[in-house]
Amino acid sequence: MTDPAPGSGGGGWRRAGRALATRNYRIYTTGNAVSLIGTWVQRIAVGWLAWRLTRSGAWLGLVSFADLFPTVLLSPLAGAIADRRDRLAVIRLTQVTAMAQAVLLALLTALGWITIEMLFVLTALLGAANAINQPARLATIPSLVDRADLPAAVAINSLIFNGARFVGPAVAGALIAAGSVELAFAVNAASYGAFLVALWRLDLREDRPPPAAGSRRMLGAVADGYLYAVRHEGIGAMLLMMAVTSLCTRGFVELLPGFADAVFGRGADGLAILTATVGLGAVVGGLWMARRAELAGLTRLVVAAVLLTSAALVAFAATDRFALALPCLFAAGFGMIVTGVAAQTLVQATVDAAMRGRIMALYGMIFRGGPALGALVMGTASDSTGLRAPVAAGAVLCTGFWIWAKLREKRIAAALEHEPDPA
Repeated sequence: MTDPAPGSGGGGWRRAGRALATRNYRIYTTGNAVSLIGTWVQRIAVGWLAWRLTRSGAWLGLVSFADLFPTVLLSPLAGAIADRRDRLAVIRLTQVTAMAQAVLLALLTALGWITIEMLFVLTALLGAANAINQPARLATIPSLVDRADLPAAVAINSLIFNGARFVGPAVAGALIAAGSVELAFAVNAASYGAFLVALWRLDLREDRPPPAAGSRRMLGAVADGYLYAVRHEGIGAMLLMMAVTSLCTRGFVELLPGFADAVFGRGADGLAILTATVGLGAVVGGLWMARRAELAGLTRLVVAAVLLTSAALVAFAATDRFALALPCLFAAGFGMIVTGVAAQTLVQATVDAAMRGRIMALYGMIFRGGPALGALVMGTASDSTGLRAPVAAGAVLCTGFWIWAKLREKRIAAALEHEPDPA
């Protein structure tokens, strides 16, 4: 039997299988999958608890802001740390911190002591831990697989994340419906334990940062990373594209508790269905991306997915019928995952190894900080306009940016789409 032609589905699946056959990547992915399910259980529970305590779209946006915006403040420092310190040790420390936060949240909720202010502070604590964790985590992925298998590895990681987005809300919905919000937090704490076990089993001695990384002062190292991104025609443009889409479209996920209750009248069960539908669309998108075996064409996919996501969200905001909203959310989830996987793959495959931690910190800052700021703006506006108008406005703005990206598509692709050497 002959090998599949380049770009065929068979070649993509073969590389995905080869990535999972690698010991370190398999262990990491297994532990990460368990942890991410717990993360989504807690995210849904936090959103529902914030809505139950306040019934305010503004507070939904503020709690989301507390979770995601610390990335904007801490990512520059975190990226420099990821390029100068043992990345695995950084990941372990932040996971222990996150586990402690989940335990404390479970106890306060069970005792009836939780307030919206406490929830905000604890969510900000978790956001800070995640901000330090994310650059080290993203920069570690290329050390787990061969470079030729990197597109498949990034797609699998995103597939795991969005599979958790599908499973986690279903678990959270069942727990919340049973009146056990605190149990949702406890489940998340246990999931961190599973990931810590996996992290301790990894052997990444080859992933130490280069000795020269420590010779520069921290602020100088951060500035070097920013200048590198700005001057690189492909990486700079891709990060700008991610910034606009994150700010204008991704924040709608944080407002789904309000949509479930105030727009569709479906309560916690409806919230679980809405969030799981976004996750299901992302899972399908992740599976579709995992079968790709090459970098060529990824820039075109990013640009097309931006338009798909924007159009889907305009349609979602235009309806108050639950059955019509679900396919819109499915399409939005599909578009978001294609954008995220393709963009991260292109950046990871192109960036200089010595800059990887700082550039992935910048990527993470955009990916997490953009939705936080978007959710805050949309949530605050929703108290005056309702939830639907701000979501539609963000999607329309993103559609305008799509025109800019489409006009520059070929130049961006030329700077980013270089195939790795055959394994």
